Amino acid sequence: MGKINTDSSPTSGIKVLDRAVAILLTVAEHPVSLTELCAATELPRATAHRLASALEIHHLLARTPEGKWTIGAVTHSLSSGTANQLIDAANPIMTQLVTRTGESVQLYQLAGEQRVCIAAQEPAIGLQNTVPVGTRLPLSAGSAAKVFLAHSSPALRRQVLAHSHSFTEEELLAVRTKGWAESISEREVGLASISAPVFDHEGLFTAVLSISGPVERLRPTPSARWEQDIVRAAAQISAAV
Repeated sequence: MGKINTDSSPTSGIKVLDRAVAILLTVAEHPVSLTELCAATELPRATAHRLASALEIHHLLARTPEGKWTIGAVTHSLSSGTANQLIDAANPIMTQLVTRTGESVQLYQLAGEQRVCIAAQEPAIGLQNTVPVGTRLPLSAGSAAKVFLAHSSPALRRQVLAHSHSFTEEELLAVRTKGWAESISEREVGLASISAPVFDHEGLFTAVLSISGPVERLRPTPSARWEQDIVRAAAQISAAV
């Protein structure tokens, strides 16, 4: 790992900004521990930890299951090339999912404390759950929200759960273990959905794939009808990116 000396690198005159940029550039290479981060940036341990933790709160950084810092969902989503690659990979798989289920299908990414729809497809006929591309939804309700919280940073979970009692830590742990989440009339009365996580080629959580439709059509539960299909489709997208 190359060193980024914050004293000799180009500076803006705003020390805290220059140091934060040095941390982001270091983590962009590959996930790093605090010790590795300090070695690469030559920042004091307390300073590196404080700034990296602040960047994590804003979802510019995230933690791997091993506890190393890596690029966060917001930073990841700012790369148009990465987003386009994800959408290109997802579109044919989403089309197959709409055809097989007859329900609406959406792909979401994290944007701060919200989820944003980056791709959506609808069945040709019948009642639809239309979510236009660009729609921002809260992380306090719905199956996709559960998946985001289950796989995102502890800081984001604490932040959302502190202001919402919709989910519990135990419920989110179960979502992570199962590999999917479902909801019935949570975000909107009469709407049901099931969602699964999408990972990139490095195994990092990057998006959520959802099937949604009227409760009546997804009886007895969304998972009973489409669990295998949503998990398979999300795995196919993950393999393609």
